[in-house]
Amino acid sequence: MGVTYKYFGAPDGATAARVPQTMRPEELGGDELGMGGLFTKIKPETVAAMVLTGIEGIPLHKVPPLELVVLHPDYAVVKLPMTVVDPLRGVGEESVGAAAFIWSTVPDRGGPRDAFNVYQLLHEWQDFSHRLHENGHQAYCLVWP
Repeated sequence: MGVTYKYFGAPDGATAARVPQTMRPEELGGDELGMGGLFTKIKPETVAAMVLTGIEGIPLHKVPPLELVVLHPDYAVVKLPMTVVDPLRGVGEESVGAAAFIWSTVPDRGGPRDAFNVYQLLHEWQDFSHRLHENGHQAYCLVWP
């Protein structure tokens, strides 16, 4: 098994922190957790690095840390900086393709990822960032084993 990440939008940290202890993937997605969130096996730190290094050109060592909202023995909720979410709304197809190619060459635990898979993932994130912006929400991630 592994760790599962559910990215969702919330208007503030207090709302994001109200995640029930027994929450499981099939139970997520109500109004408070933002319909149309993202499930993935990709860590929030990796997403932040992918966007900021691949699209914004920020060196990896300058990627800001995530903000811990809740740390519970069964789960955690972290907030992604808006500097990670906002850049995706304004970039075009060329930038997404270039970022996907760059990120596909970065080895991770499973080896480099296919550039097309990264490209699709960045497009999902782009759609997600638009939904967050339209709802006036910030990006959060629920992490549980």
